[in-house]
Amino acid sequence: MAKIIKVQKGTKDILPQEVEQWHRLEKNALEIFTRYGYKEIRTPIFEATELFARGVGDTTDIVNKEMYTFEKSDRSITLRPENTAGVVRSFIENGMSRLSAPVKLWYKGPMFRYERPQAGRQRQFHQVGVEMFGIKEPTADAEAIMLAVDYLKSLGLNDLEVEINSLGCPKCREEYKNKIKEVLKPEFDNLCEDCQSRYEKNPLRLLDCKVESCKEIFEKPEIKKVIQSDFICEECAQHYSKLKSYLDKLNINYTENKLLVRGLDYYNRTVFEIKSNNLGSQNAVCGGGRYDSLVRNLGGEDTPAVGWAMGMERLNSLLPDIDSHKLDAYVVSNSETEAFILTQELREKGVKVEFDLANKKFTKQLEKASKTANYALIIGEDEIKANKVSVKNLQTSEQVTVDRKDVINNINIG
Repeated sequence: MAKIIKVQKGTKDILPQEVEQWHRLEKNALEIFTRYGYKEIRTPIFEATELFARGVGDTTDIVNKEMYTFEKSDRSITLRPENTAGVVRSFIENGMSRLSAPVKLWYKGPMFRYERPQAGRQRQFHQVGVEMFGIKEPTADAEAIMLAVDYLKSLGLNDLEVEINSLGCPKCREEYKNKIKEVLKPEFDNLCEDCQSRYEKNPLRLLDCKVESCKEIFEKPEIKKVIQSDFICEECAQHYSKLKSYLDKLNINYTENKLLVRGLDYYNRTVFEIKSNNLGSQNAVCGGGRYDSLVRNLGGEDTPAVGWAMGMERLNSLLPDIDSHKLDAYVVSNSETEAFILTQELREKGVKVEFDLANKKFTKQLEKASKTANYALIIGEDEIKANKVSVKNLQTSEQVTVDRKDVINNINIG
């Protein structure tokens, strides 16, 4: 017997009984995002490696450790680890800057990162996300957060925590970076290897470290005082204050987290996460923020932007299982030809219906019908002679015999 080939570590099959839950995530996304004026965009699964190195940042764990990169025809290609860079590339390449602002786009699809699989996180995983281009005012930030909350609530998720922070602009952030380096210098040898590497390249990323020994260092009073300081300039402070004011008026409960920096280099000013207490330590279900310099950094015009993404596997892990939808009807007959014809007639009228392709015994067909459908449509010899069909409601056991042309009027189509 040939060796069985199994699914690769960090990937999984989405089986038929699970797909209905995915359809719910996608259906709600289309409905809620369309209500906010967003239009769907679908970008390639692989892009030039340079796009992510320049867009995501060459000091990030994603670029340094997690990308699936390969060479093809002397070109370096990478499976997308996230989709903001790809959407920005499309925004630039397709001249969307000429459109009236705001340009609102949403997406869904698979992403790829080589990391240790854990609850709600795989090496091939799926995200749903939004990007808004052209609005620098904090109204855009507030609407993006409101949209995320609305989408999660539409799925029945209410046990959520919204965390926000402001990273400031490049000018005021530079001073903050220097202060962090200064206060952490005596602790340099005690930092983890990744933080020691980030110390010079991007000290702000130190605050995103998940290593417990580093977290303890950041909690030391003299270090925490610097981290918690209000370093942002007046203009950035006003932007942040207005955002909080909008969130207050929209009745969005939030907390401020000075350690929240996000793991990508392109963010500036607003960053936010939405967390669920049902996911353990890795409890973020949504992450995003403002990235006003990314379009310019990737070769486009100077364009303010804000967006977020959610991991769909994590969302699924928070949702209760839903009952699989039953067929509207199941045709029961020992005449394959009559069953086949009636089945196809009803399918053409929008009915979800099947019949027994293997022509098993009548009782077996009824048993299958009771498990998979709301109605059994019975065609015995008497029904064939009279051109009628017996319609049995499998919930109530009520049964009536009707003309064949009237079958559809005697069943409820789901």
